[in-house]
Amino acid sequence: MDQRGHLFAWVPVMLACGIALYFGLKAEPPLWVYAALAGGIGAALVVLRAVGAGLAPVIWAVALVAVGVCIAAVRAHGVADAKLGWRYYGPVEGRVVDIDRSSSDALRVTLDRVVLRNMGPDITPGRVRVSFHGAAEGADPRPGETLILTAHLSPPAGPVEPGGFDFQRHAWFKGLGAVGYTRTPVLLLEPAAGGQVLFKTRMALSDRIQAQMPGEAGAFAAAIMTGDRSGMGQETLTALRVSNLAHLLAISGLHMGLLAGFVFAALRLGMAALPGWGLRLPTKKIAAVGALLAAAGYLALSGGNVATERAFVMVAVMLLAVLADRRALSLRAVALAACIILVLRPEALMGPGFQMSFAATTALVAVFGALRDRDWRVGPKWMRPVWAVVMSSFVAGLATAPIAAAHFNQIAHYGLVANLMSVPLMGMLVMPMAVLAGLLMPLGLEGLALGVMQPALEWILGVAHWVSGLDGARGTVVRPGPWVLPLLSLGALFVVLWQGRARFSGAVPVAAAFVLWSEAERPDILVSDTGSLVGVMTPEGRALSTGRASGFVAMNWLENDGDPADQEGAFARWTQVAGGAGWPITAVRGKRAAEEFTDCAPKDWVVFNNVPRAELPCRAIHPGTLKDTGALAIWREKDGLRAVSARDMTGARLWNIDRPGRSDSRQ
Repeated sequence: MDQRGHLFAWVPVMLACGIALYFGLKAEPPLWVYAALAGGIGAALVVLRAVGAGLAPVIWAVALVAVGVCIAAVRAHGVADAKLGWRYYGPVEGRVVDIDRSSSDALRVTLDRVVLRNMGPDITPGRVRVSFHGAAEGADPRPGETLILTAHLSPPAGPVEPGGFDFQRHAWFKGLGAVGYTRTPVLLLEPAAGGQVLFKTRMALSDRIQAQMPGEAGAFAAAIMTGDRSGMGQETLTALRVSNLAHLLAISGLHMGLLAGFVFAALRLGMAALPGWGLRLPTKKIAAVGALLAAAGYLALSGGNVATERAFVMVAVMLLAVLADRRALSLRAVALAACIILVLRPEALMGPGFQMSFAATTALVAVFGALRDRDWRVGPKWMRPVWAVVMSSFVAGLATAPIAAAHFNQIAHYGLVANLMSVPLMGMLVMPMAVLAGLLMPLGLEGLALGVMQPALEWILGVAHWVSGLDGARGTVVRPGPWVLPLLSLGALFVVLWQGRARFSGAVPVAAAFVLWSEAERPDILVSDTGSLVGVMTPEGRALSTGRASGFVAMNWLENDGDPADQEGAFARWTQVAGGAGWPITAVRGKRAAEEFTDCAPKDWVVFNNVPRAELPCRAIHPGTLKDTGALAIWREKDGLRAVSARDMTGARLWNIDRPGRSDSRQ
């Protein structure tokens, strides 16, 4: 079948291939590579005029891949900033530009205008992120305040295991040059001055909402209305994730779509109710402009994070299609939104938010478009909204489930039930009341709308806790290999975007991806990038060398194994089998133990969390060696052990190479 008229949807796919190619490189390309790519793109545009229609799409595809590489490179170099190159302990001064919570439920602030002891501005990170523990837990930082504190800072850490999530790359694009924590009191150096109007307004509205609606429901309301999640408890966040309702918390496509849809419908119905307006004015286009302005305001108010920007672009494209008398919900509109996001923030491609958002949107548009074209309807007219909710939840859940499982190593077995019990309330009650509360705030009457919203939010939270508490609510899966998601995505896109019966050949790479996933093998041994944690695979699951330290690393290892055990349970396995016959590695903890350790043979592998004093005949792994390699994955083989490092997988890139001026002796 002729593909003409349907090829634009492939533009973001080709751009994404180029962006993924850039991020998959093991070394930063030299300047001449980009010059060659630019020349190739220009040559392709010239050649396009001379080739036939059959060859033009191929040339376009190659050129778009090259454009994707260049876009990612320009973005990566454009956000370059100083990065801390050593561990630092001392005074930290900075202005509060963000407030949130860490995975351990600690209050956390991001500071800019950073000042560190004995460090010039050229090597001082532009932004640092600090978690509050101990004596700092009682602090109440406010937007724009300049704080001074004593903190432990370190460079952003690399992957917790080879091939794992690259936090260094994530921090690079967020502008974070150092992360750490403080256990000492936090002092106010200067009160908030001018600037940061949106951030201050957002946090003020969050405080006002939570004052009117205390408890988790108020924190939930603040999160969906302002993007401030600092009031959400870790237990509630876990329940929302396990029940597959965490997407209700993020200001993403659902919230932006519901808000824009409510404003659009309210304006159009309001104008239609006024005598003469419905006939004299283009009410549909006026309503689209109003909805677009409301969505833009919601974007600004919510802090403008990547997920919200992505949702706004999607909604804006659809509303502009209405203004241009085009079909709003089409694959071309989805493709245009994807192109805009990939050009502005190419790094978003590598995150689960972008992947799940566009997987769900593409699947919904394709399925409902096919049903519309075939005029296929189910049941009486009054049942169609119910059927639409069920169908959309099922389609979106099916499209995003493999991506969520690949990134988060879990499957919400009752996610469809939880969404059917919650999403209708979000659309019919919560978001309309959120809009009304925003309109009533200048009058001080937002409590009326929040009072109506509160029971709905409490219901959703109750559903989350109930579903997450059911037996088997959370299933675990092994982390897939690096080719699984690309194969799965390209196969599914071919099924959706290609025209004709040949589209079903896309099922082949999808099936191949699931086969590869089912055969994924986990490393026999894992070593953290500091040597503080060692994990050895046993018949009962991974055994960990400690039950307390390196909790974040331990949690990620067990999740990637598809192991539901906690760290203490995994440590119990270590105590049961450590030192047994065939035990492949020894873990030595503590400075004194490292200094006194001498008993090892050349074939032995020993991991220290401190640098040993003496030269040892065995393979000694310690912070000194791990500083250059990062975390290790080790496999047993016939002739011994084979190690792969995190640096082997990531290569030497902008975000993980040492910056000029590094000095390990600085404190």
